[in-house]
Amino acid sequence: MNSDLIIILASFILFTGGVALFTWLSLRKTNLTSSDGYFLGGRSLTGTVIAGSMLLTNISSEHLIGMNGNSYVNGFIVIAWEVTSSIALVVAAVFFVPKYLKMGLTTIPQFLENRFDSFTRSLVAIILIFSFVVTLLPIVLYSGAIGIESLFGVSEILGISKTEGLWVTVVIIGAIGSIYAIFGGLKAVAFSDTINGFGLLIGGLLIPILALMAIGGGNVLDGLAEVYEFAPQKFNVIGAPDSVLPFEVLFTGLIINQLYFWGMNQTIIQRALGAKNLKEAQKGLLLTGLFKILIPLIIILPGVICFYYFQDSFYGNQDSVYPQLVKKVLPTWLIGFFAAVIMGAVLSTFNSVLNSVATLFSIDIVKKHIKKDISDGKLVVVGKATSAILAVVAIFAAPLMANAPDGLYQLLQELNGIYFIPIASILLAGFFMKRVSATGAKVALVFGLLFYIFMSWIYTGHGIHFVHLWGIEFVLNVALMFIVSHFYPRKDDYEITDVGAVNLTSWKYTKAMSIGLCLVTVLIYVLLGSNS
Repeated sequence: MNSDLIIILASFILFTGGVALFTWLSLRKTNLTSSDGYFLGGRSLTGTVIAGSMLLTNISSEHLIGMNGNSYVNGFIVIAWEVTSSIALVVAAVFFVPKYLKMGLTTIPQFLENRFDSFTRSLVAIILIFSFVVTLLPIVLYSGAIGIESLFGVSEILGISKTEGLWVTVVIIGAIGSIYAIFGGLKAVAFSDTINGFGLLIGGLLIPILALMAIGGGNVLDGLAEVYEFAPQKFNVIGAPDSVLPFEVLFTGLIINQLYFWGMNQTIIQRALGAKNLKEAQKGLLLTGLFKILIPLIIILPGVICFYYFQDSFYGNQDSVYPQLVKKVLPTWLIGFFAAVIMGAVLSTFNSVLNSVATLFSIDIVKKHIKKDISDGKLVVVGKATSAILAVVAIFAAPLMANAPDGLYQLLQELNGIYFIPIASILLAGFFMKRVSATGAKVALVFGLLFYIFMSWIYTGHGIHFVHLWGIEFVLNVALMFIVSHFYPRKDDYEITDVGAVNLTSWKYTKAMSIGLCLVTVLIYVLLGSNS
């Protein structure tokens, strides 16, 4: 083993071990035998921890690897996936989370039972569990394995093929992530995310800074100017109608997707459900919104820099280009640290999803239908067993994600559409259309699933962008709910009741920060759009 590899491994182990030690010390006084303690961190999470955990749950290897690969090919038009998140987080902070905390929810499907019926709750819980295991978890594991293999050369170290190296890496990441989720619950996930979040911001920003300094002879702005002059078309944020992300999708399906992801998605919103009060929940959501404005510097700009360095030589394998940039610009002693950052980002999303799936299965399936009088301690055991089983399934499914034609990130978004939009439709109708009935919700849910699958993988000659399909599907779902509910109406209007779970006093900066985030998002499009 050469000296460079020893340095890389040492810095990797030092950072990863430090995160594990911090997490263990933070958990010593937490009761992990109660369902609130295990699934919601004892409702004790603060705004900073919530923001760090939400950011790392969202930003994983499919972003670092996949989205930088996407921007390498398509340029800054993919920024829409990130900056529009800030507006959705504002809506979540101002509208959704106050209602969730008022109801004392542990899972989002619990609201669907209150609003519609228990069958709707269980159906959505099953769809979510299935979707997480067959889409998100395998993609996160596989993209993380690509990053670790590219930086460490696991296959070369072990003397095996690259395919076998990816398998070994997938198993290692899956095993470590499972330990966090199974033995530490939400609080272990959230605390490890916070430290890994700082690592991601530092390490992620180092890549474009060092690259631009090298290009600009020590001056970052000169380097940025040179990259812009080399490929000004890559800085365009206004996607053409035939591009990978047309500008028009911002006003059709994209905003529905963002509202669901940041305001109704169990994996993300579970951190806010574990807040000690509304003030900390809103603080966490809005801080996440601020980070999402800055994140393109980490997951989009490096991809464009890759085009400057490599031109189109990686167009057939775009998910491999970002690790090449990392190796090119980082000094040897920092490569191990950055590999640990990638590992941390992967672990964060992986163990967060495992924890959320365990929560959904334990609360919405086992306690609701299989054993209603199950004790808290046994419910936690069920959650741990669920996490272990699903981790194994995800590990075996991960290699099936290889060779996605438009990149891993694009594949993830296309697959997410199967369930994001139908569930978003019935949740939004549940909040805003008081007379929509349980029958209307169930019909719309099934229709939405079948419509998207048919239009995306059976009738493929329509030429409609998949995000536009989300918008069309949403409108059809709402119309269908309205029509069905006319013939099978709800007998009374639904009203939310306060169960007194936490203090519901709002954060004093909520309004000012919400307005600021919305204005900055619009300003990004005005400034970058005017240069397109």
